[in-house]
Amino acid sequence: MTAPAVEAERMSRTYRLEGLSVPALREVSVTVERGEYAAVVGPSGSGKSTLMHLLGGLDRPTEGRLRLDGRDVAGLSPAELARLRNEVIGFVFQAFHLLPRTTAVENVALPLVYRGLGARRRRAAAAEMLDRVGLGHRLTHRPNQMSGGEQQRVAIARALVTGPSVLLADEPTGNLDSATGDAVLRLLEELNAESGVAVVLVTHDRDVAARARRQIAMRDGRIVSDERA
Repeated sequence: MTAPAVEAERMSRTYRLEGLSVPALREVSVTVERGEYAAVVGPSGSGKSTLMHLLGGLDRPTEGRLRLDGRDVAGLSPAELARLRNEVIGFVFQAFHLLPRTTAVENVALPLVYRGLGARRRRAAAAEMLDRVGLGHRLTHRPNQMSGGEQQRVAIARALVTGPSVLLADEPTGNLDSATGDAVLRLLEELNAESGVAVVLVTHDRDVAARARRQIAMRDGRIVSDERA
């Protein structure tokens, strides 16, 4: 039986600020199956981004368990966790996080460096993924030569070039106008349907969340509802 893409069990995260314990996440349990399209929605401070960072292995829970592709992250060294994250998770952020002096194809190829692929294979895979997101004509353009929507497409291509089980998107339309944001969401929906990669989209926008087949609502560090369409 195939393991879920991501599985969190009674996961909590508490931060220490000026000697005080500040709970950001409280005993959250959630499973993301392969091929799912889910939205995590809630107001600022509800724990959405903390949950995304934990689900993506960017942070570790204070309590509880996290499994990525069936592997418990608790016993992994930082290097082992980074390698697992590279294999299983793709990230898309509101601010794109592209290298400014690097071309689109070089930005997309970057995660493949950690796979040990040679330069020619990296470039070929990156070019193929850029073509898949509609940017086959922009391979040699740098971020400042592209629109916001094009930059986000480059970021999506970079997230998917490693063939991850799940793509985590934190407010991916937050820096885009409504028409461009709609185009990015349609792209994510198409890639989810075509490739089977699970998509977890973090947003404060109820209209964006409503497009997902599953809506996970958060408040005060807890999941208050989890509904499938």
